[in-house]
Amino acid sequence: MRSILKSILWKWRGIAIAAPTISMIAIGLRLIGALEPLELGLFDQFYRWRSLEPEDKRIVIIGIDETDLRQYKKWPIDDALLAKFLHKVRQQKPRAIGLDLARDFPVGEGYAQLEELFKTTPTLIAAIKKADLMDANYAVSSSDINPPPALAATDRLGAINLPVDADGRIRRGLLALRLPDSTTTPSFGLQLALLYLDGEKSVPFEQALTPPRLKSNDGGYSHADVGGHQFIINFRQSRHGFRFVSMADVLEDRIPPDLLSDRVVMIGTTAVSLKDLFFTPLDNGIGSSRIQTSGIEVHAQIVSHILGSTLDGRPRIQTWDKPWEWLWIFGWSLAGSTLIWQWRNVRVKDREIQILVMRSLSVLLLAGSLIGMCVIAFNYGWWLPFVPAAIAFFGGGTIITSYLAITAAQIRTYFSRYLTDAVVKSLLETPEGLKLGGDRRKVTILMCDLRGFSTISEKLPPEKVVEILNVFLGTMTEAIAPYEGTIDEFIGDAILVLFGAPIHREDDAARAVASAIAMQLAMRSVNDKLTQMQLPEIAMGIGINTGEVVAGNIGSQSRAKYAVVGNHVNLTARIESYTVGGQILISETTYHEVQDIVEINGSMEVEPKGTSQPISIYDIAGINGKYNLGLPSLSASLQVLPTPIPITYRILEEKHLGTDIFEGELRRLSPYGAEIFSDQDVPILSNLKIHLQINDQEGEAIAIEGEIYAKVLKGQAPNPKTLLAQGLSESMPESSATGSSVTESSATGSLILENKLTIGAIPAQRSSPTHYIYVHFTTVPSHLKAWLHRQSGK
Repeated sequence: MRSILKSILWKWRGIAIAAPTISMIAIGLRLIGALEPLELGLFDQFYRWRSLEPEDKRIVIIGIDETDLRQYKKWPIDDALLAKFLHKVRQQKPRAIGLDLARDFPVGEGYAQLEELFKTTPTLIAAIKKADLMDANYAVSSSDINPPPALAATDRLGAINLPVDADGRIRRGLLALRLPDSTTTPSFGLQLALLYLDGEKSVPFEQALTPPRLKSNDGGYSHADVGGHQFIINFRQSRHGFRFVSMADVLEDRIPPDLLSDRVVMIGTTAVSLKDLFFTPLDNGIGSSRIQTSGIEVHAQIVSHILGSTLDGRPRIQTWDKPWEWLWIFGWSLAGSTLIWQWRNVRVKDREIQILVMRSLSVLLLAGSLIGMCVIAFNYGWWLPFVPAAIAFFGGGTIITSYLAITAAQIRTYFSRYLTDAVVKSLLETPEGLKLGGDRRKVTILMCDLRGFSTISEKLPPEKVVEILNVFLGTMTEAIAPYEGTIDEFIGDAILVLFGAPIHREDDAARAVASAIAMQLAMRSVNDKLTQMQLPEIAMGIGINTGEVVAGNIGSQSRAKYAVVGNHVNLTARIESYTVGGQILISETTYHEVQDIVEINGSMEVEPKGTSQPISIYDIAGINGKYNLGLPSLSASLQVLPTPIPITYRILEEKHLGTDIFEGELRRLSPYGAEIFSDQDVPILSNLKIHLQINDQEGEAIAIEGEIYAKVLKGQAPNPKTLLAQGLSESMPESSATGSSVTESSATGSLILENKLTIGAIPAQRSSPTHYIYVHFTTVPSHLKAWLHRQSGK
């Protein structure tokens, strides 16, 4: 069960990371109020996108507008004019009259008539405003609007307090106002609605009169001030909303005689100069031609909300409980992250544009679905969390995209273990980078191989062999990187490196030679690490060749690799096979590219397998110029042995050991090579298997015995000059050198080979061999290696 769960989590790991993460972020942002401005702004826009509703004919607004102010030339209007105006309204017998005018003291003449009218009109509701427990309202007594004295002791008063949101808009209404003395006062709108409902035979949806109180974090609100009994106003979106007439129209009888009959009549100011104006969701936005809404119309919207919900079943604006909102947000995070996660495995071969269009359309389709669902739900009275859901949807997709990008970067990093950054960039960032095929180009090929590693690996457990290879390959990779070589392949204990593919540079050959020297110098640190790990030391040979090859992606559509193909690759391997540990051999074509800056120990002609004629190869000693690198002598200075050591050796032909056994003597010795005196002429670059056996001083027991593999680097017969320098008494016939020349150092009496290997003074020989052979040890057993160090004083 655990493995199944682990497998499922791994399969959907991106979604398991993205969806919970972005959901918690979106929910957290909502709880701290960071999303409130956006959510309230979208709330307003949903109002403007709603389908138009018919005019609410139950309400008529009589507005005192600029025309009225100009006609009657006074504000506030005096009591006599107001009494006349209210009398004409009362004559049409409305169900309720709402007076949203402050009248707590006499104005001009006619107060007695106005007071009498107040007392004898039971359907009249006067406006009051009280300092309450809402921070949005002025919590000081000086902001109070007192009722007319004639109505102060009655219940025909209604509070006109309106909660204003932080952005200055009115979205909430009051059913009742809670005062500091713990008493409550019905709102202006509720009083008028109740008077109207008193005239109804039945109220189908009476429960709508007591909707749930708005909580501080309902909908998009965060820590809202919800004192009193608040609700979200379901504003009526219509062309006209309500029937408007002016005060002058009523006073001059320019309205139909039954216009106000059996309706709610609301009286207030609509003149701009009187500044009783507010912003609502219907004002000043996309799709709205309104700028502001008068205070009396806001109260009319509250009355219409109550009447519509109780008589018509018109929905009120509702919100989900928090757990349902959180589930909604999490669902959209799943949708966004799943969409992008599933698209990652779609094959895009030969249809990149089509896939891009389909991906874009799928994102737009889901995003459109989110908008559509929220708009439709709002039409039915549900305020769904759009902004956090949108953040969860797009954020989930963004996190998945980021995760995939990070994964791609990690893959690129892993990829770079096998290819250089240049190849990775060519493969991933160019249109033709992943296409099969190649092109002809001139490259410099470097191949290195460990000398005698097969013998070492036969004697070690596989785990130890892998440890050696990891140390070797890791160090070599670091040595190659500064010279921008492309590691094409690890072939067991060999490395194939390209200079000039996939990116050609003029100094490809020089960088290859410099890289080879750096690799040989790095072998010292390799062997230091192996010694610390109690593993045998290793030695490496390097061959370099320059020529035209085909470079590119080779393989099939399902599996391919970047590689080079051509006979120059094979020739490089042949040249490398001639090397000994610590040696670098380059072809003639490479030498021509770098001859002005390299130093060589010498050259030789060889005829590798697969070539029609001999070729020249050059032994690299160093490179000058900006690289300024050099190899130490291929071997340390040979030290003269006090007593020659007899040996036997056999010649390896190809990979087979010859049957003939030859005898010789070791006369000079170092930990890395020796000079052998022998009657047998051995060709240069021959591989030898040397058997060494040394008895103790009594000659009864064997003190040292073992076999050393070596390669012949120099071989020649002694000439008279050499013999004279050695102080020999015998005369020997002159013989031409078959290897490198020998010169005499006048300062020390020593001999110096062409490869700069210093040879100490030579004692008289006990025998008269006809040839001496300079060999480089390729494989030395550990017990013999320690003995060689002692004998040579190293």
